[in-house]
Amino acid sequence: MATATARADLSQPSFIPAVAPPFQKTKKSIRLTLWPLVAATFFMVSGGTYGTEDIVHGAGYGKAILILLLTPLLWSLPTAFMIGELSSALPFEGGYYAWVRRAMGNFWGFQEAWLSLVASIFDMAIYPTLFVAYLTRMFPWFQENHRGVAVALGVVIVCAVLNIMGVKVVSTTSLWLFFALSAPFAAVFVLAPFKIHALANAVTKPTTSNVDILGGLLICMWNYMGWDNASTIATEVERPQRTYPRAMLVAVLIVCVTYVLPFAAMWITGLPASAWETGAWADVAQLMGGPLLRIALVAGGMMSGFGMFNALVMSYSRLPLAMAQDGMLPKVFGKLHKKSRAPWVAILALAVGWGLALNLGFERLVTLDIMIYGASLSLEFIALICLRIREPELKRPFRVPGGMFGAIAVGIPPILLLGFAILRSEHEVVLGMSSLVFGLLVIGAGVVAYLINHALKPAGWAAAAPKPEMAA
Repeated sequence: MATATARADLSQPSFIPAVAPPFQKTKKSIRLTLWPLVAATFFMVSGGTYGTEDIVHGAGYGKAILILLLTPLLWSLPTAFMIGELSSALPFEGGYYAWVRRAMGNFWGFQEAWLSLVASIFDMAIYPTLFVAYLTRMFPWFQENHRGVAVALGVVIVCAVLNIMGVKVVSTTSLWLFFALSAPFAAVFVLAPFKIHALANAVTKPTTSNVDILGGLLICMWNYMGWDNASTIATEVERPQRTYPRAMLVAVLIVCVTYVLPFAAMWITGLPASAWETGAWADVAQLMGGPLLRIALVAGGMMSGFGMFNALVMSYSRLPLAMAQDGMLPKVFGKLHKKSRAPWVAILALAVGWGLALNLGFERLVTLDIMIYGASLSLEFIALICLRIREPELKRPFRVPGGMFGAIAVGIPPILLLGFAILRSEHEVVLGMSSLVFGLLVIGAGVVAYLINHALKPAGWAAAAPKPEMAA
């Protein structure tokens, strides 16, 4: 933008075209088609059944399965519809950041990016935590002193290095990882009918989980969120206008099935719901199939945490890259590795933030993540409505059904669930204050950061230079 007036902040960025720009010509084989994008989305959202154990502990089998079935209808499906429309209409680098900025201007675009990056600090700290949770099931030695934190930090460092080297965590790699992670749970599902009520009196490791049914719902919401993460790699998707909507809907179904079927199978074995906590699948596998199944499931849990973290590094790191190219962050964040073309400065900066959040408890991470991510998601739903009003002629290969009413109604269930999450956050304590107060301070800091950024750039935001193509 040429000026930094308040009016300019609320206007549509002039350099963002009204229609999707033609993609740079690259080899078709390196672009993500439907199933590789489904697999990538699976890891950005789910990564398998790992991390859902506390839902059963807090709600019991019947209610947990009901929660796992209803949450995608009220939370995931509306989000998938919204992302399907916006990603097919505006398949730009930076994804949701570009949508909000186009719809509501620079200020809100900056807030969307701020909220997403801050949410990533708490979200990304969860996956090394899950990695350690399953590692200690096999090797309790890592529970002593700060060894678990050291291992989690090692996961952050290794994934950062791999991403700087240009590791491909999507396409065929994501597909075979999906099948590898699903294999142990498929075995549990097959073995369950042979153990009906056989585990009613099974002796399991004492649990330390204090998650109740409301906490279980929060964890379920966390396990079903992150659908917009795949939008930041739009320039690497084959025919994104057609591929994104289909991939979102297929991924919602696959994630739901992978959550529900294993617990439904364990319900008929009679294993008490109180036996479940984060990492408990390892002990369950031992009861169902012996040491080999336990090893396979523990290895799968570690692979899940590692794979999700590695995939999301690619997604989140493209956000500060896009902002730097738009003049919203210092140019240093737009630096690319000479060989891999990876945004190495952005990756290292984010890795530091992720590492600093490793020592927070799992449930606190989930609560903060949902609250802050929810604020950014709300902006995306508002952007959907604003673009319907401001740009009714914008080509939308996929549209949320129901016209304007549908565009408004689709955001109501997720926002109501977010309201519940905010109320729940009052009971969690972070740094001596409630999670609600902490979250509000983080959100408010985004406004301060924008004002400081504007003070340092009184001439306003520079028009974006042509953005280099990202390596897959």
